[in-house]
Amino acid sequence: AQLVESGGGLVQPGRSLRLSCAASGFTFSIRGISWVRQAPGKGLEWVATISSVGTTTYAASVKGRFAISRDNAKNTLYLQMNSLKAEDTAVYYCALSATERGQGTQVTVSS
Repeated sequence: AQLVESGGGLVQPGRSLRLSCAASGFTFSIRGISWVRQAPGKGLEWVATISSVGTTTYAASVKGRFAISRDNAKNTLYLQMNSLKAEDTAVYYCALSATERGQGTQVTVSS
């Protein structure tokens, strides 16, 4: 399996950003998949998961601000992040499991 994240960058507090994760090497449509993140000096934190049938779950810290979605025709996972806060600063990874994730994309929220 290969997962390649993109869309990170520097953004001001309160603004929005959309991350993408291009998947290949496995049958994307039948797998649940997640976003996780790692802030500087901290461990991995689960952010959101979307099941193969589109059921979504979110960490309390992002619920109501972030939206996970998938396009099975494009083998792509998305994370729409709104109302960003400084504490959202982290490297964001898409992940199939604890040991299967991409290389990450940096999101920095700062004025």
